Formats: sequence, structure tokens, C-alpha cells
Amino acid sequence: MDIDPDAWFAVLAAAHAHDRPGGPAPERAAETGRLRIPALHSRAVPVTLPAPDGATRYAGVALLRLHDTAENAGNAFLDTLTVHPAHRGRGAGRALWDTVRARLAAEGRSSVSALVEKGGAGERFAVAQGAECALPLVASVQEVRTAPTPASGVPLPAGYRFATWSGVVPDAHAAAHARAHDAMQDAPTGDLDEQHDPWDAERIRAAARVVLDRGGLLLTVAAVAEADGAVAGYTELVLPTPASVRALQYDTVVVPAHRGHGLGRAVKLRMLEYLRAERPGVREIITTVADENAPMRAVNAALGYRAESSLGLYQVRL
Repeated sequence: MDIDPDAWFAVLAAAHAHDRPGGPAPERAAETGRLRIPALHSRAVPVTLPAPDGATRYAGVALLRLHDTAENAGNAFLDTLTVHPAHRGRGAGRALWDTVRARLAAEGRSSVSALVEKGGAGERFAVAQGAECALPLVASVQEVRTAPTPASGVPLPAGYRFATWSGVVPDAHAAAHARAHDAMQDAPTGDLDEQHDPWDAERIRAAARVVLDRGGLLLTVAAVAEADGAVAGYTELVLPTPASVRALQYDTVVVPAHRGHGLGRAVKLRMLEYLRAERPGVREIITTVADENAPMRAVNAALGYRAESSLGLYQVRL
């Protein structure tokens, strides 16, 4: 399908200005990169609905991700389904969804999930299509410039040291970093059908390359055990573009054998120092955490995160 990225972005920008006028605006380069470069282990299926009156090129757009691993061959993720404000109330959303659902059926997918803000039109639309909230989440924001960090440096328990890098993981940490990623197996998943995909060093590198190929930046802080070089915990931030003023919190993980020593708080504090030094223009960090993940929510609250919105991973079983 021949997609006009300018017309695609025009729908997203208009919808954002209408629905969230006070929030950070979408970035064209980031949205183009997301459209052009599929997420790891997935195929991207863009869907467009032509505008009937010619006032805008597209009345709405949708981006479907079809997982292509054995563990998740029956699942998919709906990255966006957005209708231009000028074309709402005329069945455009339902027309997009019908096209998406037909593709899911053709691909033999049994379920599809999407991240939806609770309490608004998006949730009402999702529920009307048969979606149920499989995992409640809260989105929280931290102000980078005012967040406190220890004046004498971030303390670590004896036996650990920090490692920091930008972009692809250094070879010296790749295997250990992959093993730490696998610790996410015990992260809350609610009733989602999506299964854990095993991590190895090459998958770690490939995931970083997706961020970089889309034009973004990936920053990582790890706590490394001095005894054996294991990555005991880590946190990752993504800047959708080098000019982004809001960073996206990706994983924050502490390996089970190393929990109870404050490593989650330590790597997030060290990330604040690293971010201020490397990207002083970043003003905020946004993170989403499962409602049931009480330990990470407590860490975020202690670091000054404020709740911004209630979200949910909604799922339709087909």
C-alpha cells in the first residue's frame, strides 16, 4: 500500500490537538519512523481510509502489528486506530476496524490488543467492538529538572557497579543483558494472550536497532554484579527523536536473585544523572506500570512521578 506519510501524520496531529491539546504534540519524524520500521518480531500493516470530501486525504488511519514469533503467532497488536476530528461520527472508526478485523481473520489471528485511555471515546469504541481490559495500567510522568538526585552521587550496595551506554549494548554486556531481560517473565500480564518471547544477545541488539533505525535514541543504565558480571538490574529510556522533550521509559527490571537491595531505585536515579548530562533538553519521562505492580509504583512515587492518566491493555478475542 502506498502511504502518504504527511497525510498520515496530519490525522494523528489533528486528533491530538483535538483530544489532548495540553499534552506534548506527536513528532513527525517519530511517527514516520514507526510507520516505516516495524517493531521487532512483527509485520506492520498500515490501513488508511480515504476522506470522502477531499478536505483531508485520510479520514482515518490504523497500524496493525502482526507478531511473527512461534510463541505469539496467534496474536496481534493494534498500534493505533485514529479518526480525523473532521470525519468523526460518520462510521470511519468502524470502517477502519472492519478492515483490521478482516486482515486478522485472513492471517488466522485469535486475539488483538491495544493500549487505550480509560474513560474516553477510545475506551467506549473498544468496548463496543468486544474488547475487555486485560491489564489495567497507570501512566505517570517525572519532571527531569526538579527530580531529586543525591548530591554526592547515586549509592549502590557493595558488590555492584553501574554501566551506562547509548544505543546497541556493548558486546561485554550483551549476553548478561539478555538474561536480565528474561527476568521480565514475572512482570504482570493480566489476561493478555501474548506470551513471553525468549531473549538472547542478538534479539537485544535487534531491538536497539529498531529504535535507532526509526531515528530515536536508546539510553541504558545497568547495575552489574562485580562477582560475575551479571546484569542485576537495568532501566532503559527511549527518545523518539534527538529533539524530543519527553522520554519514554521502556523496561526497568531487577533480576529476582538481586531484589531487595534497592537496585530499581538506584538505576532510575543514575538514569536521571545520565539523561541530564547527555540530553539536557529532555523535560519529562513518561512511564506506564501495571496497577498490580505495587513495588515499581512505589519506586516511582518515591522518585516524584505523578499520575497522568489511567490506561488499559484492551483485548479482543476473535
